[in-house]
Amino acid sequence: MERIYDFKALGNKGSEVDFAQFEGKVLLIVNTASKCGFTPQYDDLEALWNKYKDRGLQVIGFPCDQFGHQEPGSDEEIAEFCRINHGVTFPLMQKIEVNGPDAHPIYKYLKAQKGFQGFGKGPKAAMMKMVMKKVDPDFENNSEIKWNFTKFLISKDGSRIERFAPTISMKTVEQAIEEML
Repeated sequence: MERIYDFKALGNKGSEVDFAQFEGKVLLIVNTASKCGFTPQYDDLEALWNKYKDRGLQVIGFPCDQFGHQEPGSDEEIAEFCRINHGVTFPLMQKIEVNGPDAHPIYKYLKAQKGFQGFGKGPKAAMMKMVMKKVDPDFENNSEIKWNFTKFLISKDGSRIERFAPTISMKTVEQAIEEML
C-alpha cells in the first residue's frame, strides 16, 4: 500500500526531494499561486511553519498554474516573489499540475485518500460554490482540487489525512495541526 513517504518530487531548484525524510513529521502540503485572491495565505503558512516547525511541522508548497493562470512565473520567479513579498522560508517544489492526466503522483495519491470536503461557510465559500457550479456542476462529488491553496494535512505516521479548501479558516487548519502534533 502506498504512503506519502513513498513519493519523490523536484524542489524548485531541480533537486529531488524524497518524502521518506518527512516520516515522523506532520506535513502540510499546499498547492500555491502568486497572483490569486488567496495568495496572502502565504503569510499564514509561513507563520504556521515558524510557530510549529520545531515541534515537527513541515510545510511544503507546490506552485500550480491550473486555476485562472494565476501562477505564470518560472520556479525561480515564484521563489523570489514568495521570499520578497511573503518572507517564505518553507520549501517550494517545482511548478506542477494537481488535476488531470498530468497531475503529479503526490496529488493523485492525496486526492484518492481524501476527497473534497466542502468550502465551509461565509462569503468566500459562497463565492467559490457559485464559481465552481459554473465550471463543474458536479464539483461536490469529485476529488479534484478546486482552487489554489487547497491544503492537505498528514499525520506523523501518514495514516490520517485532512483536506481543507482555501476558504476554510486558517485557525481551523492550525487547530488540526495542533491535534496532530
